[in-house]
Amino acid sequence: MSERFDYIVVGGGTAGCILADRLTRSGRHRVLLIEAGEAPKSPWIGIPAGFSKLLTNPRYNWLLKSEPEAATQNRVISIPKGRGLGGSTLINGMIYVRGQVHDYDGWAQQGCTGWSYQDVLPYFQGLENFEGPAGQTRGKGGVLPVEVFNERPLIAKAFLDAAVAAGHPLNPDYNDADQDGFGYYQVNNRDGRRVSAYDAYLKPALKRPNLKLMTDAHVARVLFHGKHATGVEIIRSDTRQQYRTDGEVILAAGGVHTPQILELSGVGDPAVLGDQGLQPLHVLAGVGANYIDHFCTRMNWRVKQTMTLNEQTRGLSLVAEVLKYALLRKGILNYGTGLVHGFMRTREGLTGPDVQLFFMHASYADAAERKLDKEPGMTVGVTQLRPESRGTIHIQSTDPRVQPAIRPNFLATAEDRRAMVDGMKMTRHVVEQQPLDAFRAYELAPGEACQTDEEWLAFARQDGQTIYHICGTAKMGTGPDAVVAPDLKVHGMDGLRVVDASIMPTIVSGNTQAAVFMIAEKGSDLILGDAR
Repeated sequence: MSERFDYIVVGGGTAGCILADRLTRSGRHRVLLIEAGEAPKSPWIGIPAGFSKLLTNPRYNWLLKSEPEAATQNRVISIPKGRGLGGSTLINGMIYVRGQVHDYDGWAQQGCTGWSYQDVLPYFQGLENFEGPAGQTRGKGGVLPVEVFNERPLIAKAFLDAAVAAGHPLNPDYNDADQDGFGYYQVNNRDGRRVSAYDAYLKPALKRPNLKLMTDAHVARVLFHGKHATGVEIIRSDTRQQYRTDGEVILAAGGVHTPQILELSGVGDPAVLGDQGLQPLHVLAGVGANYIDHFCTRMNWRVKQTMTLNEQTRGLSLVAEVLKYALLRKGILNYGTGLVHGFMRTREGLTGPDVQLFFMHASYADAAERKLDKEPGMTVGVTQLRPESRGTIHIQSTDPRVQPAIRPNFLATAEDRRAMVDGMKMTRHVVEQQPLDAFRAYELAPGEACQTDEEWLAFARQDGQTIYHICGTAKMGTGPDAVVAPDLKVHGMDGLRVVDASIMPTIVSGNTQAAVFMIAEKGSDLILGDAR
């Protein structure tokens, strides 16, 4: 191909949309954005509750599955990952959580110079248009609207009162000074409509003549001259094509597909590459290792004396809710995956909360596919914020269209098991408080018979799911297991960077999309700084 670019961005998800926008704003750089999926067209995408309609749609979800593992009862666990322009911001719960100060300071202490909390805070502030009360660290005027979820069902207020009765503080803005406490989630939502990375960043950028977009294209490998990245080879309609860059190839394909592309390109652990008959071009043992994700159990209760989403999504109630949303942009179609948050510390001596709760006045017949029960219920998701367990994501075919083998290795350490068990016990204690007496009928799962630590852990092993916060598989750092340096350049190579969730050395304390927005904004500055 004769056409050449200053930058080739691989992946049109959250980070890719931001990179495509930021790298083309000046008009000086020609950028090619390559995405395996397509442009977002489904009417369900803009409706916050529409994510439940897209979780089983192969157009917008890669429909990934884990390998069976003994620690989770040899279950195959669904691992949702957004597909198409906008990536997971098309199908996620829109929950916006920066994480804790110590998350980013911990990165800096591990050798990631320039990634401390004070270093990354300006990027959070710059991208946010926070529509709540102005906190001392919040941003106004950014391209991403962030608002406090504004639906207030009575049972949610009762849950907050129960948390206070159990000794927990209320926290109206967990993204400002301290994360501890309970309150309503913040979401990237405006006037009852989801605002994805595609909406906020890529859609305006597509009008620029220096941005070329290619969809329905799988990147088969990065092309190299020696150890200098010179372009990519793609598969589109079963034909292979090559595109060249005079500048950099930037992998923004996410925690699953970025390590896959690196390995397909001959970059990684020689043993993994050799299993697929690939010759190592560059040895980096950390590629595909250090896989981290948030493991979540869902405790639920049968509810009385109030309406829940279970009944409101059926029959005439649903008709009324559709009309309410169409006319007012309010009601049940405005809900994502979490209404009320809780950030708790399960033991003394912690620098911040180690467990996060997600309350919804709904219960699920199938949590992975968000199929609701028919009778009224409520659910509290319980997740450990900073798991120690590490898994792997490695290729199992030389065909980029075959998903890699995903081994989460959940609950591998004693601390992870303790935190999950104690988090669930604390959650039951909250729900058993007097303010919820009027609404709480009985506990469905794990059920009141679950009392010992062994029984709690057995429930976690049988019930737990990922909440699709895949990260860490191209770890940033300076040690022998690191894949990228603090400037996000791949160690030992030229012209190749990674800018997505895979660079996180440790997972942030909360939903990861806000951190990915920040990483892409900062990564864009690093790239443009080198260009200058």
